[in-house]
Amino acid sequence: PPLPQAAGMPETPRGSLTTHVLNTATGLPAAGLALRLAQLQEPGPQWTELAQRWTDEDGRCLPLLPPGQAEAGTYKLRFETAAYWQGLGHTSFYPFVEVVFTITDPAQKLHVPLLISPYSYTTYRGS
Repeated sequence: PPLPQAAGMPETPRGSLTTHVLNTATGLPAAGLALRLAQLQEPGPQWTELAQRWTDEDGRCLPLLPPGQAEAGTYKLRFETAAYWQGLGHTSFYPFVEVVFTITDPAQKLHVPLLISPYSYTTYRGS
């Protein structure tokens, strides 16, 4: 059974595909970072943009795919890291980060977090 929501805590928007970005140089969420979701059209290599978002003060954004909208296939999340770092007065080795992944079970919820610093990034399949 689902856990009750803590008093005063807003419920996280539910979606088929979500992300969040953490600035590991500061240990804080990466707010105001632009990102885009695209899907690979078969036969490739043509990408179709599906969504564009900006992270909020918690490093999160509205779901990239609402419940029931995901399809099996290959997707790409592009995070505009250079603009984010420039906004903080830093340069970045990586001008953007693209995370390409495959959805095999569209009914399953997917969470793709990104951890960034000016000279590194890490991603993983979250829950």
